[in-house]
Amino acid sequence: MAAFSALDPLPARAAEPIIEILELPEAKTLRSLQETPYLSESVSAGKLPPVAERLPATPQVVPRGSAQTVGKQGGSIRTLITREKDIRLLVVYGYARLVAYNEELEIVPDILEKVEIEDGRIFTFYLRKGHKWSDGAPFTTEDFRYYWEDVANNDKLTPSGPTTALTVDGEFPKVEVIDAQVIRYSWSNPNPFFLTQLAGARPLFIFQPSHYLKQFHKKYSDPAQLAKHVDKSNARDWAQMHNRKARQYRFTNPKLPTLQPWVNTVKPPSTRFIAKRNPYYHRVDEFGQQLPYLDEVILSVVSGSLVPAKVGAGESDLQSRGLNFSDYTFLKENDERSGYDVRLWKTVRGSQLALYPNLNSKDPEWRKLFRDVRFRRALSMATNRHEINQVIYYGLTIEGNNTVLPASPLYHQEYRDAWAMYDPEAASALLDEMGLTKRNEEGIRLLPDGREMEIIVETAGENTEEADVLELIHDSWREVGIKVFTKPSQREVLRKRIFAGETLMTMWFGYENGVPTADMSPDEFVPLHQQSYQWPKWGQYHETSGKSGEPVDMPLAQELLELHIDWTMARSKDEREKIWHRILQIHADQVYTIGIVAQVPQPIAVSSELKNVPVDGIYNWEPGAQFGIYRPDRFWLDQ
Repeated sequence: MAAFSALDPLPARAAEPIIEILELPEAKTLRSLQETPYLSESVSAGKLPPVAERLPATPQVVPRGSAQTVGKQGGSIRTLITREKDIRLLVVYGYARLVAYNEELEIVPDILEKVEIEDGRIFTFYLRKGHKWSDGAPFTTEDFRYYWEDVANNDKLTPSGPTTALTVDGEFPKVEVIDAQVIRYSWSNPNPFFLTQLAGARPLFIFQPSHYLKQFHKKYSDPAQLAKHVDKSNARDWAQMHNRKARQYRFTNPKLPTLQPWVNTVKPPSTRFIAKRNPYYHRVDEFGQQLPYLDEVILSVVSGSLVPAKVGAGESDLQSRGLNFSDYTFLKENDERSGYDVRLWKTVRGSQLALYPNLNSKDPEWRKLFRDVRFRRALSMATNRHEINQVIYYGLTIEGNNTVLPASPLYHQEYRDAWAMYDPEAASALLDEMGLTKRNEEGIRLLPDGREMEIIVETAGENTEEADVLELIHDSWREVGIKVFTKPSQREVLRKRIFAGETLMTMWFGYENGVPTADMSPDEFVPLHQQSYQWPKWGQYHETSGKSGEPVDMPLAQELLELHIDWTMARSKDEREKIWHRILQIHADQVYTIGIVAQVPQPIAVSSELKNVPVDGIYNWEPGAQFGIYRPDRFWLDQ
């Protein structure tokens, strides 16, 4: 079985400043820009300037992704959403960001032309000269200044002050406007979270369209005119009105200028939303065609239970939301008749489902057992992952621990395999070594206090998948003398029981991000949050600054906390990568959670006419924005 030797020391930190520059490779010489057919009539009528005047001086030339082709402009596609608020997917899928992940999960400039980073704490942003909002107004550092000074630090608009996402050790950034295209954010200590927050599926917005919003701001608007705006908006006061109109992520205000590829044109409530191309979008292809290729995206609101049937009937051109692996067979039976293709992308949680032994359980006997690494290793080796993979997932998943996946640059095979091979004999030997040798007449082992070793695994009871997996685990753990009972309950009830230490073990999803890079936070692997069900009270202690919960009292878990601090203070990617590997080594060896299988396929239904949607991809919220990293502005219709 895997065992890890003493960990190597971290490299000494350099005394000289470390300067990193994020900049896209120099673009190939563009062919002459081509006017977009959809907009040509408006250009001819003088309602819009020609394409050369709509684009930044240096537009982003989007390279073709793997197996992508140069497309044709035009057409509209349909997709289904299950609630009105999901019009925000236009921001998620559109994925225009100051900086963004590419397909290799590297952070690169997008809306920004260049980023300079000094010592991981000073960030200088260079905007593209001539970049415009969707209404044609200039996009400049005034939009950043307006957000920071007039919104984030205005006690009427933001009573609690600027978001804590912008703090480092309680310190807000120093914001310096250098000129119309250059702005700088700096902290006393490194801020490794800043760029990843800006690149997120739900990004941190540090700018707002000031030219539009100033009319709704008390500082800039005529009092009488402002009062009329408030009355028309049915708002309580000017601050509530301003905040409603400024929701860039929710995308509910059709008049709010945007930098996304498509602009929502329908104000809620509605069951059908139409998003039209942004005439001033900053990306082009190498042939001088302004992106997006698609003119329109139409979102229709339907009941979640109807999504598979409507996709099967050909009523969606691009669909993932509302579809599950269990729908795959039905979708394949109808794909040829309804004119779509079904692809299976890999989900990238650390494990589809995982078992979380509660190291903070109130039961003293079980707490002692769960804190003994031999017991956790025995449970892991007693889990027949291969059987679960074959019986439930048709052999399409990868087996092993709840850890990083092969698509992560941090991946090592031993992280996934350590103590995860099915070996009931070795598991029994470990249990015997712990002194758990007494059994009842049914062969069930006994706890030191004489109780039968019966583990109650609690679930949210929201699907049959959990029950099916636990039934197979019940059989394999029974072989080593441990009995499993399943207890489903409502999600909120379950969480309260976990936080209170009343659960023994929980089945839940594995780590959300199974494809991290060194620059992404390792906080999921560290006892920082009570939502980490293997150590909820330790997480609660951290979240409340010691006012509730329990302090970490196991040496290696304490080391994880120290490593997290080191990561936040690291000044280079190499340093952060070294820290990440130490964290992953500890997790693999200590088996704090018991992973089962990962990369359960996500069905993606794609119209036969829609091109440049990858055949193989990863499907994830963070990082990935589901379709976002594959640049849907490059998807096109071959009609």
